[in-house]
Amino acid sequence: MKSISGKQLCKIIEQRGWILQRITGSHHIYQNPDFDKILSILVHKNKNLKVGTLKALMKIADLAEEDL
Repeated sequence: MKSISGKQLCKIIEQRGWILQRITGSHHIYQNPDFDKILSILVHKNKNLKVGTLKALMKIADLAEEDL
């Protein structure tokens, strides 16, 4: 699995209907109105997310590897 940055993941989930609720430090907090889920994405410039963190975020957001 390839790793992407938090900034890139934010763009992908925004296209899929997630709405940015707030930014707390370096964490961008998203909520999807269709689901009762909250997603917290770590954004450090263009630094890539760790693979385990990315997989956990993808599971919450119902994303497949092809969506990246």
